[in-house]
Amino acid sequence: MHPVNYAKLPDVKMQFSEEGKDSHQRIQAYGDGWIQVQDKRLYRPCIISGQTLWENWAADSWDKLEPQHLETLFAVKAEVILIGTGREAQLPPPDIYQALVRNGIGFEVMATDAACRTYNVLLAENRPVVAAIFL
Repeated sequence: MHPVNYAKLPDVKMQFSEEGKDSHQRIQAYGDGWIQVQDKRLYRPCIISGQTLWENWAADSWDKLEPQHLETLFAVKAEVILIGTGREAQLPPPDIYQALVRNGIGFEVMATDAACRTYNVLLAENRPVVAAIFL
């Protein structure tokens, strides 16, 4: 493991230092308006699971999230769905909440920083997890 020079990364809110040698899609770092997955910085909402990264998710923002956007999350057949809503934790609108409940998979809606940390913890425990990340 190499030491991180934070002076070169002024906009980093969190840099994760533990990286496995496996092929899992891990969140390595995040900051205001971006996350880094497998050495790639992403600047728009995405979906991430242990095996796959969807960079071009149809949902542009938390405010524009519609029930049909959740179908990609449901298709993963994860044990838990995490939704990072941005800087602040926000309650889902009733139609989103109802779609999540009807699907029958456990879910958590939280601020994006908490979703990133929780995703990595669950992934490290080899739990089937999928996260929708809004920046």
